[in-house]
Formats: sequence, structure tokens, C-alpha cells
Amino acid sequence: MIITVTLNPALDKTIEIDEFKIGSVNRIVSTRVDVGGKGINVSKVIKELKNKSLALGFLGGNSGNRIKEYLNDSNIKNDFLSVKGETRTNLKVIDNVNNTHTDINENGPSVTMEDIINIKEKIIEHCRSESLVILSGSVPSGASSSIYAEIIKDIKNKGGKVILDADGDMLMQGIKAGPYIVKPNVEELEKAFGVSIDNEEKVIEISKKILDYGVKYVVISQGGDGSIFISRDKIAKVKGLKVEVKSTVGAGDSMVAALAVAIENNYSFEETMKLACATSAANVMTEGTQTGKLTDIEELKKQVTIKYL
Repeated sequence: MIITVTLNPALDKTIEIDEFKIGSVNRIVSTRVDVGGKGINVSKVIKELKNKSLALGFLGGNSGNRIKEYLNDSNIKNDFLSVKGETRTNLKVIDNVNNTHTDINENGPSVTMEDIINIKEKIIEHCRSESLVILSGSVPSGASSSIYAEIIKDIKNKGGKVILDADGDMLMQGIKAGPYIVKPNVEELEKAFGVSIDNEEKVIEISKKILDYGVKYVVISQGGDGSIFISRDKIAKVKGLKVEVKSTVGAGDSMVAALAVAIENNYSFEETMKLACATSAANVMTEGTQTGKLTDIEELKKQVTIKYL
């Protein structure tokens, strides 16, 4: 079973403004609101890929209720913990004239130590030896940067696997706990290891260090340039696909969802790379945080090129 964990979910409000100007009055061209948060985005894509997941995490207030209703209406199984405060709303400003994308994110509600203990217990309660758990995104105020590392250790003790998609100290501490897959981008690698990365050789060099912690696969997303997949015996570069970009929000989450589906269904290394690349590319073809369409994913898979390094 695939379990997604979203400790700091959100409503994602995307507005389009032509020639967005700071310090001036701007006229909105269009607005849309999507249910979001990285783990929830992963669950949405897993559903589009005709697989099932269980979504866990924290929800609060009217925004939390709206997210819960969406998941129920979408037949995405969920078991969130209710917390005090209001689940955050994140604002995405898209300027199609200047080709810019600006994120303005709220912090979200603060959680208590009791909340943290309860969510850890809930995750482990649902976890089985065959479970694949996805830990992704930011955490709310009140949660330690070691929370993902602690959860990874608990899941591994039950025989489960973890895909980690985090940032900063949470990423580094999580890596040291030895998840099954780590999916950073280049900027996240730089922050985690405190280095500057200016070429692909450096990306590979730093990524190989992650394997030393017991991680089985490292997947580095490089935006439009594609991605690099690394295991102990294979290094492969997947070239980015040329598609019309409407929104890059959730592209990394789509890749994580594809990785989870591939593992759940025992795909080969090559099949996994093709699905991950195509699913991520299909995502950027949609507005807001909508998922890519399965028909587009299937077509894009045929265009994926892989080069073993």
C-alpha cells in the first residue's frame, strides 16, 4: 500500500496576471483554487495513474474541511488528524508575459507535541511490511527538523520503505536515516550538503554520497533539463521533454507519485524512469496544481530518451 504524508497541506490559489508589477495595482486575468500540499499532490497523481493511496497528515479549520471534502469526493482514501488553527492557503502568481512564477506561502497552523506523537502513531498504525510511505514537503511550526528522520526509522523497523522529498536540514537528517529513495533537486542538494554545484559531474558526485547512508536510489530532478537516476550499479540521464509549460507547481510531486507506482508494481529501472519523466512533464502542461492526464503521460512515455552514464 502507498501512504502519502502531508504534515503541512494547503489550498493552492493560482492567479494569472499579465505583466505583474510590484508596488502597482495589478489586474487578475484568471483565478483557480486547488487542493494541495506535496503529499496530497502525490495522492492525486497516483489516482490518475490508476493506483490507490492513503493520505495522512494534519488538517485544520474551514480550509482543512475543504481539503477533506475534496479527497472524499475524489475517492482518495484519507485519515487526517484534526488540529487547532487554519490550514494554510498558498498564493501562486503566474505572469505569462514575463514568464515568471511567484510563490507566496503561508506558514500554516502550529502543532503541539501531542499532535506530533499522534500523527507518528497513526502512520505506524497504517504501515505494513509491504507499505511504501512518501514523506514530502514542509512541516508545520512546532515540528522538529528531525521529524522525517524519526518517522523513517519507525517505518523501516516495521519493514516498510520510504520515499523522501524534503529540503534543508530535514532532507539531510532524513538521508542519514536511510530511506529507500531520495528525490532532491540540485538546489536542495546544495543546501543539504553546503556546497555549490555547477555541473552534472558534481551532481553525481554528491548524489553518490547519499547512497552511503543505505539509500537505494537517488533521483535528481533538473527541471526542463530532465533528471538523473542513480543506484549503486547504474547512473542514467533522462532528457527533459519539450512541452508547453502552463505551471511547474507539482512537477516534482508527480515524479514522486510515478516512482511510488513503479515500485508498487515492480517496474524495471528503465520503465520507472520513463514513467517518472512522462508524468512530471504531463504535470507542467496543466494549470495550477492539476495533475497531468493519463493519456498525455502514455504519449510522453514514447518520447523519453535515456542515456546511461
